[in-house]
Amino acid sequence: MVERRRRSGVVWRLIGVAFAAVGALCALLLVRAWTISSLQPTPQKLKPIAVDEHGAAERLAGAVRIATVSESETAPVRSEEFARLHAYLSEQFPRVHAALRREVIAGHSLLYTWAGRNPSAPPALLIGHLDVVPVEPGTEYVWEQPPFSGAIAGGFVWGRGTIDDKFTVLGLLEAAEALLAQNVQPQRTVYFAFGHDEEVGGDHGAAVIAAELERRGIRPEFVLDEGGALMREAVPGLRGPLACIGVAEKGSVGVRLEVQAVGGHSSAPPRQTAVGKVAAAVAALERNQFPPRITPPVAEMLRYLAPELPLVPHRLVAANLWLFEPFLLRALTGEPATNASVRTTTAATMIGGGVKENVLPASAWALVNYRILPGDSVASVLAHVERTVADPDVAVAAAPRAREPTGVSPTTTPAFRYLSQTIRNVFPDAVVAPYLTIGGTDVRHYSRVSQNLYRFMPLQADRSDLARMHGANERVSVEVYRKGVEFYAHLLAGL
Repeated sequence: MVERRRRSGVVWRLIGVAFAAVGALCALLLVRAWTISSLQPTPQKLKPIAVDEHGAAERLAGAVRIATVSESETAPVRSEEFARLHAYLSEQFPRVHAALRREVIAGHSLLYTWAGRNPSAPPALLIGHLDVVPVEPGTEYVWEQPPFSGAIAGGFVWGRGTIDDKFTVLGLLEAAEALLAQNVQPQRTVYFAFGHDEEVGGDHGAAVIAAELERRGIRPEFVLDEGGALMREAVPGLRGPLACIGVAEKGSVGVRLEVQAVGGHSSAPPRQTAVGKVAAAVAALERNQFPPRITPPVAEMLRYLAPELPLVPHRLVAANLWLFEPFLLRALTGEPATNASVRTTTAATMIGGGVKENVLPASAWALVNYRILPGDSVASVLAHVERTVADPDVAVAAAPRAREPTGVSPTTTPAFRYLSQTIRNVFPDAVVAPYLTIGGTDVRHYSRVSQNLYRFMPLQADRSDLARMHGANERVSVEVYRKGVEFYAHLLAGL
């Protein structure tokens, strides 16, 4: 009986210790979540800058009507369309073209120089691109307005490029024109660089401009490109839009899988045809994804977001990744958009082989596109594919134009703070946070002249808006565009 009581006492003491440990852990988690401070700048009252909303929309619409389409890397440049756009910009922004030096680079790209009041101050470089993606043949009927009509209807400017990326190009020129009308000149010299082939990689536009700036010894304090936006309802529990500033972007590689085989009649097939082998390889790659992980840009994003979220459960989780990271990763991988931010993604996009139903294919192939997380590489992707496919009959090779993930730009620079402050001044209800850009932009070409590469456009949007960018019914609200021009004007005025 005494021994039983002794054992019972030990058990209860252990239970008490366990409860105390759990209580202490919960207290620690709550204290960490409760005591983190906001990283958001306090909005400052701005002197209004007048923007002609109707005129700005009309000028954007006129640019959309000029079909500066980049078809493919090998297709010829539509020289006449780019020449038309150059002439149109000169006509529509007379003050800009009188006060700024304009140069045509690589035949079709544009570089503007706006001399600042203080030539010794490090310059700023703001970039965009003149080209747009084509409209997929056969989808024209889906458009509510013709894709190159530049129609203004229902409070929107419609057409290919209204968001990606004539919003940026025209928005910057519109802002500069408005400031020049008020005799405003930035403190530092400002460069505008508008490439002509971003949609096919930027190697003949932005890359050439960057090389020319490097040759001239120009080292911008920062470079700002498209990439982030003001996203509504982006994060559960977050009040107001999320203003995403891209500080890094994923790499990309297309991996070609190819099988050669002996052809023949389909009446006497082998156990697995060339098509079957390629299909099995693709299926194996889809089953065996790269593992998810939190990279430094995503960790920084969570650090900025955590103080702005409700205490339970969102802030509790974001402030205690050391404990909750596995659970957070499981949640993030459940949605395609957030899954892309935490893993190197696998997307089988093309497949082909065979010439006739009753003929065994002599060859078959597939292309799998990988978007590469910082910390992975083109080499590690190829190694993963070889290891996963594990079939000597399947040849594995990187398609042309692979690119590595970029470096991560710092969030501790005066440039990042100034960009964040300007966002909060113009959009005071926004929450600013760094993030990982999952697509590709021209700004990566400028790493040769600056380490501070940021990606943000003042576009107020939701997921349905972003889906229009390379799809049907691309459009931008007239009011949203005006607000974007105001942002660029305040950004430029304070440089």
